[in-house]
Amino acid sequence: MTIVNYIEEEDASDRVKKVYSDISESRGGAKVNNIWKVLANDPDLLESTWKRLREVMGPGTLDPLVKELIYIAVSVANGCQYCVHSHSAAAKKKGMTDEMRSELFSIIAMASQTNALAEAYQVEVDDRLKI
Repeated sequence: MTIVNYIEEEDASDRVKKVYSDISESRGGAKVNNIWKVLANDPDLLESTWKRLREVMGPGTLDPLVKELIYIAVSVANGCQYCVHSHSAAAKKKGMTDEMRSELFSIIAMASQTNALAEAYQVEVDDRLKI
């Protein structure tokens, strides 16, 4: 349960409604997700977070599905259930199959294990691997 109120569109300030409208339009008329309704308690944070997310997840050199898969992986590593669900739904819309999701989770699990081992053993990075 959230520690602040969800700001629904009908209760939002004009500034927040403008951001909600941009979120909805950017997502093909989709409803505004709960994360944005919580962030709307701080309109500056809502605006800046949406702006940055739109830039980062927008067109770039990485494929949109790849961006979503990366977001899922980081969300799993950070233990953010909300973001895992949100970006899994987005990834499905962008073409993620069940097989891709299973492979992604295998990679996440493997990386978590080898990361833990490298940290536990305090392995020094090989000079030839430093970029």
